[in-house]
Amino acid sequence: MVIPEFHALVNAAKKEIQEIGPEELKRLQQSGDDLIVIDVREREDAAKGTIPGAVNVPRGVLEHNIDQVTTDKNKKLVLYCGGGSRSALAAASLKKMGFKNAISLAGGYRGWKSTE
Repeated sequence: MVIPEFHALVNAAKKEIQEIGPEELKRLQQSGDDLIVIDVREREDAAKGTIPGAVNVPRGVLEHNIDQVTTDKNKKLVLYCGGGSRSALAAASLKKMGFKNAISLAGGYRGWKSTE
C-alpha cells in the first residue's frame, strides 16, 4: 500500500514539471524532434519491454548517471516509469539540477502500451 505522503510528493512534483501523454511522445518521435527518452524503471522491469529508442537509467541512480546520457541542460528529456509517478519525481529532480526540458510521460509505460 502506498502511503498518502507519496501521492502528495508526486502531486507536488507534477506542479513543477511538464507532462505529456503517449500520443504527444509518439508525435515528437515521428517528427524527428531532438529528444532523449529515458526509462527510469529498474532493469528487470525494462527487460520486459521498453519504448523504442529509450535508454534505461534506473530512478535510484538517475541523478548520479545522467551525465552518461547527456550533459546538455537544454536537451529535451522525456522520462517514464510504469505509471507516471516515479518519472514525475525524476523530472522534478533533474529540473532542480538545471535540466530545463525534463518532461514526464503521463501514464508511463502502461499508458504507452495502451495506445499501441
